[in-house]
Parts: sequence; C-alpha cells; structure tokens
Amino acid sequence: MKKHFALAIAIAALAATTVYFVSFHDTGVTDYYQKYVKGRKTVSDVMRQHEAAVAARLKENFKNIKINYPPDKIALIVLKSEKILELWIETGEAAILLKKYTILGASGGAGPKLIEGDCQVPEGIYKIESLNPNSHFHLSMKVNYPNEFDLKKAAADGRNNPGGDIFIHGNKMSVGCIAIGDEAVEELFILSARAIKNGIKVIIMPYDMRKTGRLAAENPGVKTRPLWINELYSNISDEIVKYK
Repeated sequence: MKKHFALAIAIAALAATTVYFVSFHDTGVTDYYQKYVKGRKTVSDVMRQHEAAVAARLKENFKNIKINYPPDKIALIVLKSEKILELWIETGEAAILLKKYTILGASGGAGPKLIEGDCQVPEGIYKIESLNPNSHFHLSMKVNYPNEFDLKKAAADGRNNPGGDIFIHGNKMSVGCIAIGDEAVEELFILSARAIKNGIKVIIMPYDMRKTGRLAAENPGVKTRPLWINELYSNISDEIVKYK
C-alpha cells in the first residue's frame, strides 16, 4: 500500500511539473510533451514543414518594407465589416504594414461578443495566447478572449458566461472565430512562433475606425450596444493610432 501511495505521489508530481512547464510556453518541453507524451504534431514540426515556403512567399513583402525576415515583433489588426486581417511589423515606436489577408469565414456582425453562443467575433485589444499545431482547421492561434476588460464588464452586467475559445485559424468556415485559409494561417503561425515571446497584439474592431472621425458605436450597423461600448471603442481608437 505504501509503495502504491508513493508511486501515485510521484506520478502526480511529474504531471504537475509537466503542466507547469507547458503553461509557461517552454518550447522544448511543450514539443516533447506533445510529440512523445501525446503523440501529436508540435510547433517545431510545423516550423520544419512550412517555414521555408512561408519565407519564400513573403520575401518580396519584406524586401518592399526593407525589414529582414523573421521580424521580432508583429501585430494583427482585424476589420470585421471589411473582412480583412492586417499583418503589421512592430519597429520600436512605429509599425509597418506587411500584408493584408482576406477573412474567409466569420459569423455575427458589428458589436462586441457578450455571451457563449451569440456567434459574435469579439472586439477589443487582445494578444495571441498560444499556438495550436493540431487544429481541426489546419493550424490555429488562440486569442485571449475574454481578457481583463471583458471579464470586468461581464461581472458588472451580471453575465456569467461570456464565452471563450476564440481562434484565428485556417479553412474557410468559422462560427465566432476568424478563418483566413490554410496558406494565410501558415504565414501567421510561422511568424507568430518566432515573435510570440515578445507578445503579439491583436486589435479587433467592428470596421476600420481609422477612416472615420466618429466612434464606431454611432454607426447604425453596430447591433450589440452594451452601456460600456463607447469606452471599448475609445480604447480601440487610442490603440490604433500607430497603425496608419
């Protein structure tokens, strides 16, 4: 009995250690866990499989903006109404647009996500939380919705289930996420794998708020209008100043 108990403790400790390292994005440990413990593809596998082709496809884009591949820091801007995802290269206090991608699939309309099942793509200032090399949609990148702002407003509104599991992924179909096709997600995934250690900002807005002097909340196309929507869109307006 004592031996069995000691063995159980040892296994639990090993599992806890594994979870600890994986949660802190140690690429080596994460890759080992995915490949040898779970028998699945790793981020490193994706890099070996796709990076050469991605670098070749983006060679002219980087040449045109006079920045070397791969960049240390990137940002993603999602324009819901225009169905466009912009890839920006961060260079200190400035940012340079590298490429635009067409969003092939995304449900809902203008306005923030409020509850699980509303089929809305969130709106706000987010970051890429993790990379999934084993997505059902080729490859995917998880957005950290709900963030602190979302959780605070949900609590104030009395909403207990704001939803979650929001991804940018491949394929052409999506409900509540952002589908950009397999080739496009390969490019974002590879660049994100290189840059995620420096943080990857994701700004999602109802439409291109850089082209209008008024708040997006004033647009009749915005369907969901919580009391705090002006605060949300003011935050986004302040954040997108450098991406012009």
